[in-house]
Amino acid sequence: MNLLSRDKQIEIIAALTEGVGIRATARLAGVNRETVGKLALQVGKGCAELHDRRVVGVRVARIELDEVWSFVGKKQKRVKRHEAFSKGDQYVFTALASTQKAIISYRIGKRDGSNTDDFVHSPFWGERATCEGKKGLWTNRVDQSSQRA
Repeated sequence: MNLLSRDKQIEIIAALTEGVGIRATARLAGVNRETVGKLALQVGKGCAELHDRRVVGVRVARIELDEVWSFVGKKQKRVKRHEAFSKGDQYVFTALASTQKAIISYRIGKRDGSNTDDFVHSPFWGERATCEGKKGLWTNRVDQSSQRA
């Protein structure tokens, strides 16, 4: 098994965090595309575990919910029926503690009622953040906006 040096791993992750694509990162670093993908997945899983362990008990006065569009593999208009779940339009839903600038919770998936409900009604809300009695207010606003979409 051929392992990347620590410096090479840092170079690859730095390029990815700057928004360089996987193919371009592989070319710049002189490694295989699959190597870049595997490293990104490994680091991503580690970041998710760290986030889930550390972001607990945040007290906030206001939570901002947002979504960011992206696509996986191909744009939505090119997606075939059997690929609809895993390819095409994908959204990153985030819950941000606005004054602390901390991401409390996140979810990645299609922009549909099911994903929105799972994100808003996530079991992590109770242990990760206390929103001083205003949870019902913003939950209702999100429910209404997801019904319009």
